[in-house]
Amino acid sequence: MFRALLDIVFPPLCHACKEFIPDAGDLHLCLRCRGEVHDVSSPLCAVCGVPFATPGGIDHPCGACLATPPRFAAARAAVLFDGVARDLIHRFKYDRKVHLARPLTLLAQEALATFAATIGADLLIPVPLHRRRLRERGFNQAVLLGRPLAKAWNIPLVVNNLQRIRWTEPQVTLSATEREANVRGAFALAVPAAVRGKKIVLLDDVYTTGSTVAECSRVLRQAGAEGIYVITVARAV
Repeated sequence: MFRALLDIVFPPLCHACKEFIPDAGDLHLCLRCRGEVHDVSSPLCAVCGVPFATPGGIDHPCGACLATPPRFAAARAAVLFDGVARDLIHRFKYDRKVHLARPLTLLAQEALATFAATIGADLLIPVPLHRRRLRERGFNQAVLLGRPLAKAWNIPLVVNNLQRIRWTEPQVTLSATEREANVRGAFALAVPAAVRGKKIVLLDDVYTTGSTVAECSRVLRQAGAEGIYVITVARAV
């Protein structure tokens, strides 16, 4: 009766299309919109996690990772960065719809729980924002995603050690080479000894070219981190 009353006062609407959902569940996406969220699935690169276009086959390292191995051990994403997923992430980050952190977190939690469990991570570290960007936006999207994931996966969340010490231009319009140059030297650790010998999950919302997580991984490896594993909600391809 209480749930029925809540549905009358606050009708459950799909986060994407705003249609009424009689049995919304925790995700609050209607069946049509959930079907337009494309899960990342095998076959994919065993290192960077990019899905291969050809169906069938097994996971294996892609040509780019074989030619230039990344500074992290492995990266995985829950969904592709397109359509409904891209719209939800853009509204979350740029329109300050912070309630969308919940469905995005649930997508990652459901898809990547097994991967997270196999890591045996000691720390979960969200990719930091520069203090100027944090003031502009009002929140760090990676931290909002990280809090429930850290709790669900029982990994300590560390939000103040890895810091963005240099302002960087928005990456959206930059090429892969420009993105790499843009973030070079932008991160540092306040207490490097705190990551020495640790297995770390590095968390962000979207993996695009990997330049940001690569630079973060370089800093963590220099400080002696044992292993770095990247988790994102979405993967651009």
